[in-house]
Amino acid sequence: MSKKKTENVRMLAISALFTALIAVGAFIRIPVPLWPFTLQTLFTTLAALLLGPRYGALACAAYMVLGLAGLPIFTGGGGPQYIFHPTFGCIVGFVLGALLAGFIVRRASRRGFGVYLAAGLADMAVVYVIGMAWFWAVKAFYMGDPIGMWTLFLTCFLPTAGVDILKAAAAAALAVRLVPALGLSRAEAE
Repeated sequence: MSKKKTENVRMLAISALFTALIAVGAFIRIPVPLWPFTLQTLFTTLAALLLGPRYGALACAAYMVLGLAGLPIFTGGGGPQYIFHPTFGCIVGFVLGALLAGFIVRRASRRGFGVYLAAGLADMAVVYVIGMAWFWAVKAFYMGDPIGMWTLFLTCFLPTAGVDILKAAAAAALAVRLVPALGLSRAEAE
């Protein structure tokens, strides 16, 4: 097998590992009012930072497809009907956020904690924008229970943003150590 094929197989295997970690992270919960804190976003962000846009987004997309296929790996279950769940937008945001974060890391001339943190925060911003828009749309159009922007902010952003910023910082700190430990290079993450 050629070196390029070997590296593709290796990156696919690591992507599959991250798909499993994202699924497990959905069930590692710290119960708090409104939304439980999970480790899902830590693993989605870490996948993007370590694997780049293609393989990081692949790990998140595989998680989404497996959940939509019926595996109960989302925090509220699974199946195709989950697209009508108010929080499904966050899952879509995982994929798009991983693309953006992976692209930011790939384009950086020098990688360090600051680059990883910026990419992680960009990832979280995408998850929040898409997640909040989806939440609002499902509540308004599917559930017939429209909410205002202030309520949306108080419900979807304020209770979780601080913890997600900490998870982005943790993912950045882990990426600084794991990239060399796993032997991941710029070429592999592209």
